[in-house]
Amino acid sequence: MRIALLLTGDELMSGDTVDSNSAYIAQSLKDLGMTPRIKKVVGDDLELLTDSITELSSASDVLIVNGGLGPTVDDLTALALSKATGSNLTRNEAAMAHLSAWAEPRGFVVTESNLKQADLPEICEIVDNPVGSAVGFRCVWQNCMIICTPGVPNEFKKMVEGQVLPLIKSHAGIKETIKITRLRLFGITESGLQDIVNEKFPDWPKEIELGFRVQMPVIEVKLTSRGGQFDYLNDHWTEKFSNLFSDYVIGANGTRLTQALNKALAKSNKKIVTAESCTGGSIASGIVSEAGSSHVFDGAFVVYSNAMKQSVLDVPSSIIDEYGAVSEQVVLAMAKGALEKSDADMAISISGIAGPEGGTPEKPVGTVWMAWGEKDSLKARRFFLPMPRLAFQRTAASIAMDLVRRELLKLSTDIDYFSELKRKPKHIS
Repeated sequence: MRIALLLTGDELMSGDTVDSNSAYIAQSLKDLGMTPRIKKVVGDDLELLTDSITELSSASDVLIVNGGLGPTVDDLTALALSKATGSNLTRNEAAMAHLSAWAEPRGFVVTESNLKQADLPEICEIVDNPVGSAVGFRCVWQNCMIICTPGVPNEFKKMVEGQVLPLIKSHAGIKETIKITRLRLFGITESGLQDIVNEKFPDWPKEIELGFRVQMPVIEVKLTSRGGQFDYLNDHWTEKFSNLFSDYVIGANGTRLTQALNKALAKSNKKIVTAESCTGGSIASGIVSEAGSSHVFDGAFVVYSNAMKQSVLDVPSSIIDEYGAVSEQVVLAMAKGALEKSDADMAISISGIAGPEGGTPEKPVGTVWMAWGEKDSLKARRFFLPMPRLAFQRTAASIAMDLVRRELLKLSTDIDYFSELKRKPKHIS
């Protein structure tokens, strides 16, 4: 299959918007054994967009046009496709019905500008957009399937998964069953994963393609088999892989670390409180970003200064003076204070040096202490994360959440995070 991508928008040309959609569709097409042969990016120029559709569709089996479906005058994809195919624009009833169904529950009034999103070339059928107001649309022109999609990434991804890939498979006449299993892991590196797989599974079958993709702060592992006769192999090797890396697997199919933590809290029927310094509330924000967090989250304390640590959480000034704010003694006191001032069952506290300044020879930038657990069983660990400030904060918050997850699931919390596996997974068979 000759597949072409055409992305449109002045914001892409100027660099104001980073193109992530073409990377996503390329990864998704890879699951079908396909790769785009050409990608073109053009600005909001009607003539250039029309010519590009004509050029790419004449040399391709599938053309995916991304962007330009909005309600404003610079959204030109429908008009350009109309000109390229010689198909008049007309108000599409299915697109109108979608627009009305999207607007009504949100209390939005459909304006004349919005109605532009329902004016499509007569030759086209709609492609459902389960998230946004603008439908996608498609047609077959000179044996090329042209699929027009919105530029908003979350809308685009939903449409790729639900509609675009099945349309391409159908157009290509692909009847082969493809089984893809996705697992999400935290606390281990790509190279570490590959090294252990090579060591422990020298008989890994060629029928099961193993792929890794870093999606910070986790790694997605994908097991792909082609042909229904190999489904059982996919299941078998997924189980073997999951058992080998059981300590690191947080879930499947897009599971977030925050979801995994909240699930572990809910399963244990426990609520947590956070006490944060260097991460500034990132842990609490992650927990409450998930639906149902009210069942597992009691509250948060952001105590950045030493004075706030003392006045809010009753951390003794003598401890701070003797050991410093970034120390085992202080994070344990922060966790204890948070538990005493809340109704939570567990606490997690964190204090570190995010940089780029503030380090000392004894405590260089990147040093962070964490404490976690219940009132009578608090634990603490020191980590060294020498990385830029935002990466430090994100990684430290993620490790802190994973420590609690592991504690709740009775997994080892004495692991070397991201250390090229100096310590091997516990459950190896």
